[in-house]
Amino acid sequence: MSVTASAPGKINLFFKVGALQADGFHEVVSVYQALNLRETVSVKAASEYSLTVSGITEGVPTDESNLAIRAAKFVSRSPLAIHIDKQVPVAGGMGGGSADAAAVVVAVSHMMGARPRVAETVELGADVPFAILGGTALGVGRGEILTPLETGGTLHWVLVPAGFGLSTPEVYRTLDEIRPNSVDRDPMALISALRSGDPVEIAPLLHNDLQEAALHLRPELQETMDALEAAGALRAMVSGSGPTILALTENAVEAKRIAAACGGIATSGPAEGAHI
Repeated sequence: MSVTASAPGKINLFFKVGALQADGFHEVVSVYQALNLRETVSVKAASEYSLTVSGITEGVPTDESNLAIRAAKFVSRSPLAIHIDKQVPVAGGMGGGSADAAAVVVAVSHMMGARPRVAETVELGADVPFAILGGTALGVGRGEILTPLETGGTLHWVLVPAGFGLSTPEVYRTLDEIRPNSVDRDPMALISALRSGDPVEIAPLLHNDLQEAALHLRPELQETMDALEAAGALRAMVSGSGPTILALTENAVEAKRIAAACGGIATSGPAEGAHI
């Protein structure tokens, strides 16, 4: 029997990074939003673990270093054949690998007639629990302690992937080095604005602590941000640890126009979490 599940990519509308902890992780405060840009994953019983990929394939490992296989071993003792139809840009700070893992957890749990152990999936990665939940949510701890948030409507985004990757650990290390320049911020104003759903009100409240570190490592990302805002985006910033740049637009028509002008992808949120 084959079971198919899909899970969303995500962006961080707000991301504050605390000090490095003794366990090697940082405590964070994040406002996540799931996007209508999804990974579709099929799993079936097999004699050994295997992984195939369609869609976006460049840079995607198919051995046991792939988070999808780790997720399969997390929920099942029996080998599985996994296929991913990949639509979320790779290594772009949008949680594509976490979405793959979330879809595997949901699909395999369904095969076993069990409920996904959502909170425990943080062992696979900090973004995996949110990929299962979806919608818009406040995340604290390592990002796995989630509170769903009310949003007043659909937000329309443009995503511009970079032609290079950024190492997430390196971005965090750089942030720790330049942290004296950081300003402490609170997400409550953004959370309030999300209830109204007005993108003009939301735009100036978007924030990412990791942006300064990403720009320190790859200053050319600023050019993409500037181009998006010059094309009419309300606000552009680094998505997560980068290097993808996200931009908020006024509506779906503007998102498509700006995406075409800047070589980006038009999408929207919030979207459903991982499901069969």
